Amino acid sequence: MTNTEAAVEVNGLGRTYAGGFEAVRDVSFRVERGEMFALLGTNGAGKTSTMELVEGLSAPSAGSVRVLGHNPFTERAKVRPKVGVMLQEGGFPQDLTAAETARMWAGTLSRPRPHGEVLELVGLDHRANTRVKQLSGGERRRLDLALALLGRPDVLFLDEPTTGLDPESRRNTWELIRGLLLDGVTVLLTTHYLEEAQELADRLAIMHRGRIVTTGSVSDVIAAHPARISFSADREVPALPGTRAVQRQGVRTTVHTGALQETLTALLVWAQQQDVVLHGLDAREASLEEAFLAIAQEAVA
Repeated sequence: MTNTEAAVEVNGLGRTYAGGFEAVRDVSFRVERGEMFALLGTNGAGKTSTMELVEGLSAPSAGSVRVLGHNPFTERAKVRPKVGVMLQEGGFPQDLTAAETARMWAGTLSRPRPHGEVLELVGLDHRANTRVKQLSGGERRRLDLALALLGRPDVLFLDEPTTGLDPESRRNTWELIRGLLLDGVTVLLTTHYLEEAQELADRLAIMHRGRIVTTGSVSDVIAAHPARISFSADREVPALPGTRAVQRQGVRTTVHTGALQETLTALLVWAQQQDVVLHGLDAREASLEEAFLAIAQEAVA
C-alpha cells in the first residue's frame, strides 16, 4: 500500500435500513489511482448498497468514504465533475433518441466529450437517432456506459456494466475499460461475471451478508485455492507431493494440489517409469469462479 492519497478510501462503512436491517457492516477497502477494483458477492451481499454509499447517493450509517480526497455525499460539488457513474438501471426518458439523451446529459457536465464520440466508443453510433424505448436491453446498457464516460471521469463506478450484453459486446466493453485504465482512469466495478473480474481487476473484495470476507489481488485469491489434475489410468496412482485431496470416479482421478508444477512433474515421471498412459490429462490452476464458490461456502459455514 502506498502513502499517496487513494482514489477511493472506505473505512468501517455501514448502512442500516429502516427496521434495523444491516446491508453493509464494517466494510473497508482502498482503491489506488489508475487501479481496477472489483467488488464481488452473491445476491444480497451488499455490493450495490456499498456502491451507492461510495458514489455519494446516500449517507452512511457508520464509517467514512473519501473519493479523490472528498466526502462524496457532503462534498458532492467537488466530487461529481470528476466521476462517472453507471447504475444498474439508467431510467432515462423513453421518447428521446440516444443522441438526444447524450446531449441532454452533456448539458449537466463541465467538460463533456462530444456526444457522438462516446456513442461511437460504445458501438451505438449507428443507433444515435433511435429512441431509447426502441433500444434492446444490451443497447441501453451501452448507452448507460456512454453517459458515464461523457464527463471524462477520473474515477468510474460501474455497477453490473455488461449485464444483458451479448458475448461480442461484452468483450468490446472489456477492451474499452482496459483502454480507460491505460489512460489512468480508476475503476470500481461490481459484476456477477467472475470471468470479467478475473480478466480486468487488479484487486478484488468478496462480500457476504454485508461484510468483506476476503480481499487481495486476483492472483493471490486464486492461489489460495488448490489447482487440479484430472486423468484416467488403468491403475491407481501413488501418493504425490503437494496433494491436498484425491477424488476417484470410476477410472477417472482428480488430484487437488497446492503445488501444481511439483505434483504434475511427479505424476508424469511415475507414468513414464511405469509405462502408464494418462488418458484425458488436464492440469489447471483454480479459477476465480472456483475460489469464489469455495469462499462463499466457507462464509456460510
